[in-house]
Amino acid sequence: MIKSFFNNKSKTIASAAMILGAASLISKVLGLIRDRILAGTFGAGDELDIYYAAFRIPDLVFSLLVVGAISAGFIPVFVSYLDKDENKSWYLANNVLNIMILALSGVCLILIVFAPWLMRMVAPGFSPEKLAITVQLTRIMFLSPLFLAFSAVFGGILQSFRRFLVYSLGPIMYNLGIIFGVVFLVKYFGLKGLAYGVVLGAFLHAVIQIPTAYLCGYHWQPVLNLKFEGVKRIFKMMPPRIVNLTLYQITILIMTFLASFLSVGSIAIYSLAYNIISFPLGIFGVSFSIAVFPRLSETAQKNDKNGFVKTLSAAVRQILFFTLPSAVFLVILRIQIVEIVFGTGRFNFGDIVLTAQALAYFSISLFAQALILLFLRGFFAWEDAKTPLWTGFLSTLVAIVAAWYFSKTMGVAGLALAVSLSCFVNVVLLFVLLRKKIGFLDMKNILPAGGKMLVASLVSGLAIYWVLMILPRGFLAGLIGILIYFLMTWFFKLEELKIFLAKIYGKTK
Repeated sequence: MIKSFFNNKSKTIASAAMILGAASLISKVLGLIRDRILAGTFGAGDELDIYYAAFRIPDLVFSLLVVGAISAGFIPVFVSYLDKDENKSWYLANNVLNIMILALSGVCLILIVFAPWLMRMVAPGFSPEKLAITVQLTRIMFLSPLFLAFSAVFGGILQSFRRFLVYSLGPIMYNLGIIFGVVFLVKYFGLKGLAYGVVLGAFLHAVIQIPTAYLCGYHWQPVLNLKFEGVKRIFKMMPPRIVNLTLYQITILIMTFLASFLSVGSIAIYSLAYNIISFPLGIFGVSFSIAVFPRLSETAQKNDKNGFVKTLSAAVRQILFFTLPSAVFLVILRIQIVEIVFGTGRFNFGDIVLTAQALAYFSISLFAQALILLFLRGFFAWEDAKTPLWTGFLSTLVAIVAAWYFSKTMGVAGLALAVSLSCFVNVVLLFVLLRKKIGFLDMKNILPAGGKMLVASLVSGLAIYWVLMILPRGFLAGLIGILIYFLMTWFFKLEELKIFLAKIYGKTK
């Protein structure tokens, strides 16, 4: 029974997305519980500013060195070997894992030494005492990228073999580790307990995936061959992907930089608001993008453009089906949502209002953020990481200029608006360039379906607003909005609703 659980295979993209979505829901709920505990324990003040600022550099290392190598090239190259010579696929996996661990160990050791100087750049508005504590937490958190490197390679293997159930448990374990740190370790280690919780979560994130990777056929080998053809293909995609991720991280660092000069708690408010928007983004955007990536890679490696476009189009419509109404609901119910999630302890009404404002501006680009994740994987499937680099550069430029301008008059909400504007620019550029690369993207199905979903979302949003005016009960208003949205999509006879209901009732679609 245990072996069957760890070796569970998803047979369709829809079933994989459902598993990933359900697991993401659990993970995001745990994340919100984590943030509620943090907000209630510390409030939007110095402690949370320190905690979120300490995340930045370790997260930057993980994003550049781990995500840069794995997200773009590993799965397409690994899948191409599986069809020809499985032994080479395992040789590739061991090469990548060993190279990543050695590279990360060296980089993290160097950055631990230079942490005080780095944190002065990240949060120059911090006092010397506040900065010293941030440095301590940052140094502890540098252990987490090492564990997450293991997790990334094993996760790539699991995705390639469609073992999405166990793969989806990683983020859940990660959040449980952090919650353990907040609830128990802080009592004994103070703020350092938060950092220890992050490291514990990263460790659990990796450990949960190891048994399934071995069931798929993986066995560790002490190999380190930089000249292996598969490694070269991945390395070829790494530089533009790393630069693109660097641009994204620069955006985050600049937001932290600007927020450190705003009112106390602005970094925490920005982070908490984004954590809420990451809830539907993870469930609907990340889940579908991950579920569809192996199939996109298979069709691309076979140069099957029709199969690629068919798969991509279905994923686009499914993402829009869920993210468009989610964005409308988040904007209208922003106060109620923030109050439910964070309205406890030292997190006062003023904090709730500021967080809700930032949430609203993040929410307007929810569909764009989700589609960016999908389109990026569309390019990666063709082993093209250069095109997303240029779109990322332009969108980063928009984010920086807009953040500098809007933060002066709108405060932390202006930072959220800047992020949304950059996402709109990025998704349009990615869509246009992917269409140019492939030649066509099934617009005859995407545009009509998207238009109907938008109308249904706006109508359901108006219904929520009217209910709130009559009876200020956010939960009831939200339920009515969901009901009206499904009725509208049923009236429009959208295929995406049929697929969703088929999976809910356990029918193959």
